Amino acid sequence: MREGGYLLRYQLQFFAKDGPGGEKTEEATPKKLEDARKEGQVSKSKDLGNFVMLFFLFLILKIFLSYIGGGLLESFHIIYGRFSDITADQCQNFNIRYVGHILRLMMGKILLIILPVLAISVLVSFIMDLAQVKWKVTTKPLMPKFNKLNPINGFKRIFSSKTIVELLKSIAIIMVIAILAYMELKGQIGYLFLLYQMDLFDALGFIGNTIINLGIKVSAVLLLIGFADLFYQKRKFKEDMRMTKQEVKDEYKNAEGDPQIKGQIRRKMQQASMRRMMQSVPKADVVITNPTHFAVAIQYDSKVASAPIVVAKGQDFLAQKIKEAAKEHNVEIVENKPLARALYYNVDIGGMVPPELYQAVAEVLAFVYKVKNKVYNPE
Repeated sequence: MREGGYLLRYQLQFFAKDGPGGEKTEEATPKKLEDARKEGQVSKSKDLGNFVMLFFLFLILKIFLSYIGGGLLESFHIIYGRFSDITADQCQNFNIRYVGHILRLMMGKILLIILPVLAISVLVSFIMDLAQVKWKVTTKPLMPKFNKLNPINGFKRIFSSKTIVELLKSIAIIMVIAILAYMELKGQIGYLFLLYQMDLFDALGFIGNTIINLGIKVSAVLLLIGFADLFYQKRKFKEDMRMTKQEVKDEYKNAEGDPQIKGQIRRKMQQASMRRMMQSVPKADVVITNPTHFAVAIQYDSKVASAPIVVAKGQDFLAQKIKEAAKEHNVEIVENKPLARALYYNVDIGGMVPPELYQAVAEVLAFVYKVKNKVYNPE
């Protein structure tokens, strides 16, 4: 393109979607989704689990605030009592080891109070992640990927739509926290100026209650952002997993085999089956025909089976081949249109004649044996 005397060249391939075979217009196949799952690629919002954990953390703190606060106060009273004992003993027992023992005792009591709250929050977050991606353990996402060291790929990631979405999401989170913190503190501004008049425990209770209320409001709004992010991640994953028509064809070939090769194998198997069937025609007692469209070869041997057996059958071209083989080996050919059609459609090769056709087949065999001076002795 020439503009203002300068030639501008556009490399359109940089704007084309990845993947051979053109545009990715096909839905991902189950195999591709399963392969992606094995690689750790799933439609998941990483922030949603954290937001759920945060919400339940503040909610549990709100519900059990009196219990947790009472437990912490009791722990502090016990610890301060130990220090009072040290003062009463005129510091005779005061040493680094004893102080360490007191600190460990204090931390143990605090953890006994806080750990159940944290455990419940983490469990809820784990359940949320499990609900998103189901149970799948894989270590492949932890493996180093050296293609990430490619600077071109790095620039692509920096200016990708995913990075822009993450930036907008981070800005939204900061704005939510700032606005809700301002609104919460604005509503409590009168009490904040009275903190210096409160005793220590009342002030701590007020500050803790204010922080918990703010945390519940912030995490509730973050939950909405998390669910919106989950919807986006699922849609983005579905789009990224799309395949080109050529990729679908290649996957089908790899999974099911090349259709041309499968067709050749099928034809060879059919030819081998037809050869085996044609080799059975000379052993037949009679060939019942339509006379042009169907041909069914019947053999009866009371020592082998209790009823006549269909040893060969065919339609159109194959029927003509059966009749030619019968003529070549002096096998009687009898025209019986209804019987030929009934045997062709109802009896497989190697199968016995059904009882409802016994009478008709027996009449044909009796006629053939009479011509050949043989005796038909059905059992």
